[in-house]
Amino acid sequence: MDFKKTILWAIFSMSGLMLFNNWQVHEGNPSMFGGNPVNSVVAPDKAQVSKVDIPSPIQGAGIASPTEAPKVNPGAIETAEKFVLQNDVLSIQISANGGNVIDAKLLKELTAEKKPVELFQHTPNHKYFARSGLIALGNADLPNHTSTFKLLNSGKDASGRPFIILASERGGVRLEKTFILSQGSYVVDVGHRVVQGAANAVPLVLYTEIVRDASQEQKIGPFDGAFSASTFTGPAAYTEKEKFNKLEFTAIDKNKITIPTQVPAGDPAWVAMVQHYFASAWIPADKTTRDIYAGKIDNNLYRIGIQTPLGIVAPGVAVIENSKLFVGPQEESVLETIAPGFALLKDYGYLTILAKPIFWLLENIHSYVGNWGWAIILLTILIKLVFFPLSAASYKSMARMKEVQPRLLVMREQYKGEPQKLNQAMMEMYRKEKINPLGGCLPVVIQIPVFISLYWVLLSSVEMRNAPWVAWIQDLSVPDPYYILPIIMAASMFVQTKLNPTPPDPIQAKVMLYMPLIFSVMFFFFPAGLVLYWVVNNLLSIAQQWQINQMFEKKPAK
Repeated sequence: MDFKKTILWAIFSMSGLMLFNNWQVHEGNPSMFGGNPVNSVVAPDKAQVSKVDIPSPIQGAGIASPTEAPKVNPGAIETAEKFVLQNDVLSIQISANGGNVIDAKLLKELTAEKKPVELFQHTPNHKYFARSGLIALGNADLPNHTSTFKLLNSGKDASGRPFIILASERGGVRLEKTFILSQGSYVVDVGHRVVQGAANAVPLVLYTEIVRDASQEQKIGPFDGAFSASTFTGPAAYTEKEKFNKLEFTAIDKNKITIPTQVPAGDPAWVAMVQHYFASAWIPADKTTRDIYAGKIDNNLYRIGIQTPLGIVAPGVAVIENSKLFVGPQEESVLETIAPGFALLKDYGYLTILAKPIFWLLENIHSYVGNWGWAIILLTILIKLVFFPLSAASYKSMARMKEVQPRLLVMREQYKGEPQKLNQAMMEMYRKEKINPLGGCLPVVIQIPVFISLYWVLLSSVEMRNAPWVAWIQDLSVPDPYYILPIIMAASMFVQTKLNPTPPDPIQAKVMLYMPLIFSVMFFFFPAGLVLYWVVNNLLSIAQQWQINQMFEKKPAK
């Protein structure tokens, strides 16, 4: 019984800690577990924006010194001419200043205001965009993300794909950027064509990078972020050797990041910016050696990128380097088709080994029923069937405990003030009656990793965004707007408490009585999909526990 008390108080304490931590984050304070406040929006220092931010060539690329660039007008990108490239799911905006992708709207992903999610932005309050350019040894003035690009051509190619070609020339080097967008795709095919016109050619390096401030994503509902503080926002990198690496903004501030700098030719690699539900990434070709870099550009402004050495381009010769720019939702079935390891953008944390099969099962159920809410219910029933033997053992143990409850109360009176003798008498009774006092706890403990994995599946799956179930539940990714599911959950927990044996310890009995209320308050802020799972699980548990209790009550008394 002492072990049961310990587990109960541990769960109660952790719940209280999580509630306090997430309330702190919801109010804009730092999380006790690290990371950034969810609602913090810090505008970059305008006095600092104009400073040079051309990346320095990495040692591994064979180039040691940084390239100098002219000062950038803070408003140049906002006022420069813009070119729009669009398909049925994505609309991007490319600035003539630098040829940078400064705006991206996901046309089928809507916000709470029913507007397309604007993933890339370049505004005074929020900066998140992709850019590229050339750097070289010494002070060569080359086309980079500060250069003025002019429109060469636009329209549709032979396959009917919309495209835009921009060009800029500096220091005798011409850089042409080609952007192509396929129907139904969140991947922009980006080609960099470099033509050398200078007689004294130097080794060139192409850089492709994503720049972002540390502010969080736009809200998708009135309670968004209250209990999703643990979702990661920040840069990430993937290599064949090191796999998936996430880089916290705070770690970049302290210069405490470890990423593989050089990627061998032929090995897949990519860099990304990740946030809840969405991501962007540069995916270069695998044919040459590449270098990954990350750092802080300015106050609240960070970047991660890849440098690809082009070598010495002979005069009059053109070199083409193709890359992919992904800007879209973390749909697992789509991510798997883009690049090796790309599905890791949808991060389930340490329980990926359990979460991925659970999502696979959920997705397959959805393919038959066509509704994510009903898919969650059917998944809950399947999980309940898998754990039926464990649950049955747990409920039988609790039923036996309820059966001997009167004898426990008599013992407490008999050995009042003698806890050691009381424990000995209880253990002797458990032995004679063949009751395991931990039998009701251990099955629950075993199921906790599955519940946590399902929590991450429902929290991380963009498929749940704007996914309706029935009537008032029109979005399973946000809390129940009328709190109906949390109230049902509280009622079901109260019924479960009554079906369980009353703890002999009065304090423990009071805790068990108030537990449904405490958990229902927490579940007010959880996504409706997760609460739906918990409600169905509770109702099935009540039915199973009631039936087992009835079986024991019908037994003749000893």
